[in-house]
Amino acid sequence: MQSMYKTAWAVLGNDEDVADVIQETILTCYEKMEQLKTDNYFHTWLIRILVNKCNDILRKRSRMHLLEEPPEIPVMEEAYENAEWKEVLRALDEKYRVTVLLYYVEGFSTVDISKILGVSESAVRSRLSRARKQLGRELE
Repeated sequence: MQSMYKTAWAVLGNDEDVADVIQETILTCYEKMEQLKTDNYFHTWLIRILVNKCNDILRKRSRMHLLEEPPEIPVMEEAYENAEWKEVLRALDEKYRVTVLLYYVEGFSTVDISKILGVSESAVRSRLSRARKQLGRELE
C-alpha cells in the first residue's frame, strides 16, 4: 500500500484522489487477475495499472473547469521528512517525479520502469538524469 500511495501521490499530488485511485487499482487487479501471465511480475503489473488510473484522473481533471477558486485549507503533515520529500518531488515535472519515485523509492530497474510507464529504457535513463540535474538546481 505504501508503494502504491507514494507512486500515486507523485502523479496526482492530492490525498483524496490517491485514495480513490488505490481503491480502483485494487478492484481492477482483483477483477483482472487471470490476465496476469507471470506471478513474478505482479508488482510491476499492479503499478502499471495504478499509473494508468492516475493518468485517467489527470485527463478528467484537465476537462474540468472550476467556477470559483476553492478555499485553501491548511494541511498538517504527519512527519516533517515526509513533507520535505513531497516538496522535493513537487519541484519536478510529473514525468520526472514518477520516474524518480519508481527508481529511488520503490527500487524498480530502468527496464521495469520502462514497462510501467510505456516508454523506452533510454527515455527512463534520460528522465532520471534530467531529474537529478533539476533537483540539483532546486537544492542549491
